[in-house]
Amino acid sequence: MVNEEESERDMTAAFENALFQGDERYYVLRLYIAGTTPQSIQALQNIKKICEEYLKGRYELEVIDVYQAPELTVPGNIFAIPTLIKQLPLPLQTLIGNLSNTEKVLVGLDIHPRQHQV
Repeated sequence: MVNEEESERDMTAAFENALFQGDERYYVLRLYIAGTTPQSIQALQNIKKICEEYLKGRYELEVIDVYQAPELTVPGNIFAIPTLIKQLPLPLQTLIGNLSNTEKVLVGLDIHPRQHQV
């Protein structure tokens, strides 16, 4: 019979393995927005474009509307909107604003663009 400690270790190992697909890291992102304000809409469009271009198939994006779920701002320590939090891979990273500067977002999230063959 598997004890709880072994089961927990197995689950942790499975989770850690799921974070990597080959040498590719898996990203878990959370975007806090405020309804349909122009800044919120722009941030959502920008991060979706960045994710599809640089992280296709390697990310999870959760969008939280603080008008619909204000209680979710407390655990994330959200003090400005829009805010993007990179939960995985570690370290935790927070970006504030409409995410329009792609290069700064890539650097802030530690995303390394694939090298294009010429």
